[in-house]
Amino acid sequence: MAIGMNDLKTGLTIEYNNSIWRVLEFQHVKPGKGAAFVRSKLKNLRSGAVNEVTFRPGDKFEQANIETSEMQYSYADGDDRVFMNMETYDQIAIPVDKITDEMRFLLEGAEVKVTYYGSELLGIEVPKTVTLTVTETQPGIKGATANGGGKPATMETGVVVTVPDFVNAGDKLIINTDNGGTYSARA
Repeated sequence: MAIGMNDLKTGLTIEYNNSIWRVLEFQHVKPGKGAAFVRSKLKNLRSGAVNEVTFRPGDKFEQANIETSEMQYSYADGDDRVFMNMETYDQIAIPVDKITDEMRFLLEGAEVKVTYYGSELLGIEVPKTVTLTVTETQPGIKGATANGGGKPATMETGVVVTVPDFVNAGDKLIINTDNGGTYSARA
């Protein structure tokens, strides 16, 4: 189905410039002179690149038919990571180099959304927050508050997150997975 610039909305997935893009944000602009246009920020679902694109009246593109499946991370198998469909119990192997960033937040048993375009695997979506245990950090400072400068902490998956000074090794923390991982709270 062909859609135009007025049909854009956040989260919509479109086929544009021979690739698959998700609309991250958009803004309708009506200048004093000339025709209205749409400024948008699009994420390439194949490469992960984010581009700013301006659409003019008359620009048409196809809505991409994206399917997602709820899956659970089962185990590592060499250079692949195996995920199991939660409804059918079918398993798929995904090359770890395709999901390196996402794997920084996943433990065995974690649930994710696996995204497909037809039969092409586009990637996985991790939950917005995950609970991980601190494996290594400097000792906590007695009386430290949450609004201090912070210190680096290595989590059980290997991701390094800046945490408040009172956090110790062995603490369970809630980590926000957006923007590479940030401390949210103690679990």
